[in-house]
Amino acid sequence: MRPRLDGRSFAAVYASPLSRAWDTAARAGLEPDVDDDLLEWDYGDYEGITTDEVRKDRPDWMLWRDGCPGGESPDDVAARVDRVIERALAADGDTCVVAHSHLLRMLAVRWLEQPYELGARLTLRTAGVSELGIDRGVRVLRSWSA
Repeated sequence: MRPRLDGRSFAAVYASPLSRAWDTAARAGLEPDVDDDLLEWDYGDYEGITTDEVRKDRPDWMLWRDGCPGGESPDDVAARVDRVIERALAADGDTCVVAHSHLLRMLAVRWLEQPYELGARLTLRTAGVSELGIDRGVRVLRSWSA
């Protein structure tokens, strides 16, 4: 990540309060502010259980549609990332966010103003860099998981 971000300046840098996000930010040479809205999706009763294991009892389950019992729904996560987007749009320049896969995928979906289920189709590499932007007044995906 560090070479991809070298020479970039950010008006704001935010990271999830979880240590893995802070470790990633530090390795990238970033000094973020903590943002609780960037915590990973709360998987509730499904924490530590794989999708295949969940689907043994719920064959048609999809995180992006159904959420997690005892945890967060897609609407809950969307509301959190919407607040992040509001802060990013209010910043006087680019904003950098360091967080977690499902959360960042929801952030991209909300940025693009698309249905939640699109998040299932946006996989992320560990420490990948994605760039969201605005082109002629339209929110766009400039690069994904590079």
